[in-house]
Amino acid sequence: MTIDNRIQVVLIDDDPHLRQALSQTLDLAGLKILPLAEAKGLATQLERDWPGVVVSDIRMPGMDGLELLTELHAQDPELPVLLITGHGDVPLAVQAMRAGAYDFLEKPFASDALLDSVRRALALRRLVLDNRSLRLALSDRNELSTRLVGHSPSMLRLREQIGALAATRADVLILGETGAGKEVVARALHDLSSRRNGPFVAINAGALAESVVESELFGHEPGAFTGAQKRRIGKFEFANGGTLFLDEIESMSLDVQVKLLRLLQERVVERLGGNQLIPLDIRIIAATKEDLRQAADQGRFRADLYYRLNVAPLRIPPLRERGEDALMLFQHFADEASARHGLPPHELQPGQRALLLRHTWPGNVRELQNAAERFALGLELALDNSTPDGGAGNRVEVVSGGLSEQVENFEKTLIAAELARSHSSVRSVAEALGIPRKTLHDKLRKHGLSFADSGASAHPDDLD
Repeated sequence: MTIDNRIQVVLIDDDPHLRQALSQTLDLAGLKILPLAEAKGLATQLERDWPGVVVSDIRMPGMDGLELLTELHAQDPELPVLLITGHGDVPLAVQAMRAGAYDFLEKPFASDALLDSVRRALALRRLVLDNRSLRLALSDRNELSTRLVGHSPSMLRLREQIGALAATRADVLILGETGAGKEVVARALHDLSSRRNGPFVAINAGALAESVVESELFGHEPGAFTGAQKRRIGKFEFANGGTLFLDEIESMSLDVQVKLLRLLQERVVERLGGNQLIPLDIRIIAATKEDLRQAADQGRFRADLYYRLNVAPLRIPPLRERGEDALMLFQHFADEASARHGLPPHELQPGQRALLLRHTWPGNVRELQNAAERFALGLELALDNSTPDGGAGNRVEVVSGGLSEQVENFEKTLIAAELARSHSSVRSVAEALGIPRKTLHDKLRKHGLSFADSGASAHPDDLD
């Protein structure tokens, strides 16, 4: 049992007459109080961020005021504790102040003295808790910016959404391409939530054989099927009190989807071969790389499950939409890899930075992390600019040669990229590059590039 956060003052005194008189004084001042006859067990009933103050007599049978002060401050050193001392107990009061008491009142004392001390203590408590909340918010923000690196508008928005959703009990659906960082987002939601001390269980539904997926998720009793010799606790039950991250949810069979829908609605799980409904305190974070609405329209995904999951969707932007975040992430991963391998860090050269910015990153952050690892090891980086759907693209070589070689490669890549755009003529390509048309033709011959592949027309009047 915990003491209600609406209680502002816990008053402890073994003298019933004094306890009643002090209670009336505080009550008439509009304060919500909880009068107690003894101090034993109080610390276990107060949460660390309880917003009130404690007023206690020092001399009491059982646990005295000084023992209570020590126990309370072991849990929260900033909790204001006001102690009441008898006449002539000044040395004891000094000891109490040294032990961290907020104030002491010597009997007999005026009602106004008690009220003034309590109000000042409550004001201090509010300030302490406000500062804690601010530090926690800043810590969460810093932690998110470390986990989800980037300053693009889409990433700033994603971090704001995670911060807002983490504090709720809502289930979340994460949408993102392969390698975009769906599990990183799921872990952030868990670690910034009140469930952070509970288990985080991650499972990839697409990696489970259909014959074992129900047993893995829901568990089974002995004899539930051939080979089930003993009870197995499923992933949902194992995650009780915490968070279960279910990746590639689109790969689940329709039969398993029915059971998942029931679990989401009723928060109970039933093991295969069992009859007992096991209540769950669990948060489900699902993730998909597909459009579940489209899958539902095609009959591959249950529409009712889609609508149940889609209450709090989070979209992770692909890396190709994040601009210079790619450079920041690349350097971040490269520095991490250098430290891990005991190698000196490498700085990206201008030509390399430009080439990385032009890469479409079909494998998203996972591909970039692998490329950064190679870069940290001093290996040549070959980036395959395939399109996200697997189509062919331009192959970009990020080399570590001298400045002249890097400039040449950058120039060739820049011109090739403009040729690949839908330009109607040589003139439009030259204007896009900001160079004369004759210079463009010279550079095409130099780099072995051709207008024939671009679909642009080279009319005679295009030449200088």
